[in-house]
Amino acid sequence: MGKKKSKAPSNTIAVNRVARHDYFIEDEIEVGIVLEGWEVKGLRSGNLQLKESYVMVKNGEIWLIGAHISPLNSASTHVKPNPTRTRKLLAHRGEIDRLVGMVERKGYTLVALSAYWSRGRAKLKLGIAKGKKAHDKRASIKDRDWKRDQARMLKSS
Repeated sequence: MGKKKSKAPSNTIAVNRVARHDYFIEDEIEVGIVLEGWEVKGLRSGNLQLKESYVMVKNGEIWLIGAHISPLNSASTHVKPNPTRTRKLLAHRGEIDRLVGMVERKGYTLVALSAYWSRGRAKLKLGIAKGKKAHDKRASIKDRDWKRDQARMLKSS
């Protein structure tokens, strides 16, 4: 009998698929997240939703707003968790200054693309993005459908 190959655990916690549909992603940046203990436990179990979240720049700091981390049932009884609290994001001062310039002067927006573990720390991938119009969304859907049909045709021949 051969050895069973164990699949390596994925470091990905959550992915915001809606962001790529609603925005043109120009650039990506990795930032850290300031978390409380119960939030880390929730992330370890994969209880994160980035769909309705957004990132704001206030007073030279970047904040994640609207991300939902569901607390575990076995969390401590004396802690009152707030699943959608505003969380501070950690980045170097130069990166924050660059983001502030792009958001305030050039009209970009910051979007949370995915969350993952990197060397035991929770990281968030931010996208520097411009919004898509309705006709842009239709074009991307059309391209996606055409690629799917192409793959089917190549597979069948």
